[in-house]
Amino acid sequence: MVIDGAAICDHIHAMLSQPRPTEYATSAHDRVYRGLRSRIMHGEIAPGQALTLRGIGAEYEVSMTPARESVRRLVAEGALTLSSSGRVATPELSNDRIEELAALRALIEVELASRALPRAHMALIDRLQSINNAVADAVAQRDAVRYIRTNLEFHRTLYLRAQAPAMLAMAETVWLQLGPTMRALYGRMRKNEPPQYHRLILAALKAGDEPGLRLAVRGDVTQGLRHLAV
Repeated sequence: MVIDGAAICDHIHAMLSQPRPTEYATSAHDRVYRGLRSRIMHGEIAPGQALTLRGIGAEYEVSMTPARESVRRLVAEGALTLSSSGRVATPELSNDRIEELAALRALIEVELASRALPRAHMALIDRLQSINNAVADAVAQRDAVRYIRTNLEFHRTLYLRAQAPAMLAMAETVWLQLGPTMRALYGRMRKNEPPQYHRLILAALKAGDEPGLRLAVRGDVTQGLRHLAV
């Protein structure tokens, strides 16, 4: 009997390269979680909109288990609410909650910007200017979701230079909780020009002006939210 060593090696390699069931589950859960998280953060889902595990599973072509785990994780992060009856929905924030989250943004993001300033080289400033041009284009096109996405990209790109990952993660959790509300805010304000504070942020970065940068970031992250809480 002749044993084909090459064939055996190929067979073993194929077996080892096959994802295990747990890997499938982890991959599916991560894909659903990241997809839902992005949609919520960027305002693609309205405040108070109900979601079902069946609907999530169908949309992402997964079983109920990864859908359920993703929802559980997002509920823990405050991106979704779970009622006593089991209804899952995006949050409808009270005025007090909006004020609280606006205050958190002011505290965290001002500090992130301040820490980023010493590392704000011209290449970063040019990148921020390019992103701000995309923000302006989204405003001109009245594309609310793209506006929110590019606006957050502007802030994230700056804050990454702070090299403070724990602080940035906290900021992103606040963005996540505010996502649906930001969409409602955009519709109410009827914006027709990019955020004025972005220009002030860019000017402060170019000048190395930390007090000016702190004031500009504080104004940018709080002005719109306060319009909702009136």
